[in-house]
Amino acid sequence: MPFENKLRKLLEKDQPTVGTHIGIAFPLVTELVGLSGQFDYIEFAGEYHPYTDFDLINIARTAEMYGMSTMIKIDQSPRISIAERAMGIAGIQNMLFADSRTVEDVKLCVDAVRCDPKGIGGARFGRVMTKLGSLPAWVKYCDDAVVAIMIEKKKAVENLEELLSVDGVDMVQWGPADFTVSSGIPGQWTNPKVKEAELKVIKTALKMDIRPRIECSVEAMQGYIDLGVRDFCIGMDTSILSSWFNDSGKKIRETLAKI
Repeated sequence: MPFENKLRKLLEKDQPTVGTHIGIAFPLVTELVGLSGQFDYIEFAGEYHPYTDFDLINIARTAEMYGMSTMIKIDQSPRISIAERAMGIAGIQNMLFADSRTVEDVKLCVDAVRCDPKGIGGARFGRVMTKLGSLPAWVKYCDDAVVAIMIEKKKAVENLEELLSVDGVDMVQWGPADFTVSSGIPGQWTNPKVKEAELKVIKTALKMDIRPRIECSVEAMQGYIDLGVRDFCIGMDTSILSSWFNDSGKKIRETLAKI
């Protein structure tokens, strides 16, 4: 079935989900993830990496070949335009919105992916409409889009319950880096305020029947599972490559130094 949203289906069945991040738009990277057969979806970290509409199309097509869903992380502005083009032209199915601080911000995130009258999205006659073939199918495609929001600012943590009360929010992602900056403690990852805020986000989301998604190491997963977390997005292609270049490069040089 074209554009079946695996992430949405798993959430509806109350099943755990696992994704991984990519920042390299070359579709071979998406294909390598798909070949592993271990991931439900890939998240293109669009907030941090350059890309074109054609890049997103190729990522989406490649993910479809391997039965994976897709997600894009979208910066604060212009979130509506990016969401509409990612969904309608490329076929990216799910959205992670950064930098939400207020109820109005969150409402705008939800509205950006839903069709009128549920939101402000409209019919985008791009690749997706061509493949779906009808307006009713397009509306369902938009309804199925998983809306995830970043909780990463101090103000967002303070107003957490109000933000998560917005109808249409499916998942929430904790963002410690921005939280440390907005709290006046930049980079202080081990500061008790950071862990306290993270626990608040997780516990509040679970209480309100919103799925908290965690980005962590494989080794740290169990601690979050014990808290009730079932959704993870782990790994980033650029970080994996950077680690290999640094660690293996150092060992190579140390070996050569013995000659």
